[in-house]
Parts: sequence; C-alpha cells; structure tokens
Amino acid sequence: MPPTPAGLSPIAAFYFFYYGFLGVFSPYWGPYLRTLGVPMAMIGLVTSLPLINRTYAPVIWGWLVDHSGRHGLLLRLAGIGGLVAFMALLFTQHFGWMFAAIFVATFFWSATQPQVDATAMSLLNGDSGGFSRLRVWGSLGFVLVTMIVGYLIDGIGIKILPFAGALVLGCMAISCWWIPKPSAVKRTSSRNVGVMSILRRREVWMLLLGCLLLGVGQGMQLSFYSIHVGDHGIGKSTMAWLWSLAILVEGILYAFMSHFSGRFRMRSLYLFSIICGVLRYLMIGWGADSLVALVIAQLMYSVSYGIQNTMAVAYVHRHFGEAYRTTGQALYIVLGIGLGGSFGSVLGGYLWEGLGGEWLFTLSAFTSLIALLLNWRSLPVDSKPAID
Repeated sequence: MPPTPAGLSPIAAFYFFYYGFLGVFSPYWGPYLRTLGVPMAMIGLVTSLPLINRTYAPVIWGWLVDHSGRHGLLLRLAGIGGLVAFMALLFTQHFGWMFAAIFVATFFWSATQPQVDATAMSLLNGDSGGFSRLRVWGSLGFVLVTMIVGYLIDGIGIKILPFAGALVLGCMAISCWWIPKPSAVKRTSSRNVGVMSILRRREVWMLLLGCLLLGVGQGMQLSFYSIHVGDHGIGKSTMAWLWSLAILVEGILYAFMSHFSGRFRMRSLYLFSIICGVLRYLMIGWGADSLVALVIAQLMYSVSYGIQNTMAVAYVHRHFGEAYRTTGQALYIVLGIGLGGSFGSVLGGYLWEGLGGEWLFTLSAFTSLIALLLNWRSLPVDSKPAID
C-alpha cells in the first residue's frame, strides 16, 4: 500500500529504484560477465564491488551527514555521482574500465541507503512496522525490474543490461532530490555518549558481528545463485521468476510486518529469521535440480532476509538513537552487507572451482549458524513486542 504520512512518498520511490538497480545487477551481472569470457574469480570480485564499497563508504558519508547537516546536498551528490559513473559502461566492455566504472558508481550508490534509512526511521519515530511497509516499494522495484530485464535479455540479448542499469539509476537519482530532510538533532548530553561507548556494549557489538557473518552467506548467494541454478538447467526467464518470487513474497511480508512485530518480540523474530536462512541455503545448495525445492527456498527468503533486515534496522535505531541515526545505519550496512557480503562474494569466487555450488551454499549455511549461536547468547530478552 502507498505510504500515507507526509514526506514518505519520495522515500518509497527511492526504495523502488534503489532495489530496482539490484534487480538489474544481482541476477544478471554474473552471467553477463561470463558471456564476455571473464574468469569466475574475477566475476566474484566484480559482483562484490557493491558490497566492497559498503565496507567503508556508508561510514564516510554517514559521518559527513551527521556532522555537516548537509543531508539534501550529499544525498543528491551521491545519486548523480552513481549515475554518471555507471554510464561509462554504455561505451566499453574492457574489463579494466568496467571494473573502474562499477567501483565508482557503487561508491556513490552505497552512500544513499543509510541516509534514506535514517530519514525514514526518524520520520516514523522508530516504528519497525511502518518501516517494513515502506520497504514494500523496494521489493516491488526489485520484482518488476528483474522480470522486465529478464524478458528483455531473452528477447534482445544480455547486452541490454548496461542500458537498463543506467535507466534505473537515473530514476533513483531523480528521487533523491525530493526526499525530505530529517528533523534536526539537538546537541544534548546524549550526544556526548559517543559512538565508541555504544559499540562497547556487548549486545551491540555481538549484533553487528552476527550481521557480519550473515552477510558472508548473503554475499555468496547474491553473486552465485544465478550461476548455480543456471548450471542445473534453469533458464534466464525462469531465473527471473525465482528471484522475483522471493522479493514479491518479501514485499507481502513487509506489508504485514506490523502484525508480527506487534505480537512477537524482536529477539524471537530475529533468531527465527536466521534459522530460516540456514535451511534455505541448504535447499539451494543440494536441491537445485528440483524446481519445487528452489521455489520453497525462495519463499523462505522473505523470512530469512526480510524479517532479519527489518529487525536489524530497528535494533540499530534503538541502540544508536537520533544523535547517531545515520552513523548507526551506516555501520550496519558496512558490517552486515558491505564487509561480510564482499568477503563472501570474493571467497565464493575462489572456492567455486574446488567446492562447487553445493558446498559453497553449505558454507553459507554454516556462517549463518554461527551467527545464530552468537545472537542466541547475546541478545537480551525483550520485555515487550517489537512495536512498543
């Protein structure tokens, strides 16, 4: 459903095109590079660039936003910078130039989400249910773009991919101009607590460590899911349906997240999502010959990632508060998506030839299992449901 509170509609549009870009990049960029004869190890490196940039860029941009207060200017700069850099891919297929263009584009692209997440949570007063409903638009963007691009590739050819990516990034850049500035933070004594004091809390650094491990498995999945199922006879259009099914169900779950978060505690939802992720990776790894198994695994994505991401964002907002809202979300993206995801993607590229897809996804399940055990011991038991 469309977000009704004032100021959220531009954020909904941003999520639509931000995740729409992932709908271009995640399912198809690995196969695209493979058609150009790029080795698997290099494919793993290039497809991990969005994740690598998330290991440091969000913290840099988050610090600039929190300390300069120039939210609108920096957000627009990030949107335009990502578009201009990516457009270089329209004119070259040389590996070195493609690597440079994707690196620069995703440096700017990765700067946008923590700013917008922080703004959304501020406007929603930390309501995880409202945030999840807003994120429905990201799921819709991923689904629609993945489906449209999949059919364009089948009909025109995979060389259409850079043009599709540039178009989606252009729309995202436009949406950045309309996102409202969050309310100013008063420089009170709470500001003097400091980020390092927050990070020294056991439940905070254990949460972020768990996010790092979950990101390793997610990075392997994002970079090698399409290649793995393609090797088991799944065509591009069916592949698009599988990706879209996962995100479509995720969007439905986001729409009804407030019903779950109003009944269950954050800790219970978070741990349950990790358990579903472990099972899902095993089904992908060892059940890729069965379309039924792949469909079930994709249905589980909505729980394993959708709930996990929503609860993680809510946890970060709770711990870091308004004073460090952008820095906190940036740290989550850096560790949970950037560092963990890029390491998983690069590691997967080097392990692929020796292990194969089955054991690679088993390794993803193992890292998620460790995250489950860590968070099981460290997360405090909530005294009330996720929605206060």
